Amino acid sequence: MSVQIQTREVSGVTVMACVGTITLGESTSLFRNTLRELLKQGSRKILIDLGGVTYLDSTGIGELVGAYTSARNVSAQIKLARLPEKIYNLLQITKLITVFEVFNNEAEAVKSYK
Repeated sequence: MSVQIQTREVSGVTVMACVGTITLGESTSLFRNTLRELLKQGSRKILIDLGGVTYLDSTGIGELVGAYTSARNVSAQIKLARLPEKIYNLLQITKLITVFEVFNNEAEAVKSYK
């Protein structure tokens, strides 16, 4: 199953809710294009909800890094929420957990934006 992404606004924060797998191919292209479109439309507070993601490969990790870089280049903020244990552990191993702000739930993450 590829990734499905739904976007919505919550208190001025754009939430990108992802469900499925983020792996090499169609799903990473969809992830990248969705994020770029949000930035192009002026979203500057983006929360990526990974609660429904069942698998993330090295290309998916690369997309998270690319998302972070793209956001920084336009003075936007990207934060992560609801990481499944496997993905959290993957971000710990790769030390990316020190790059991203990570939250247990959406409400907590939305409140953290200034």
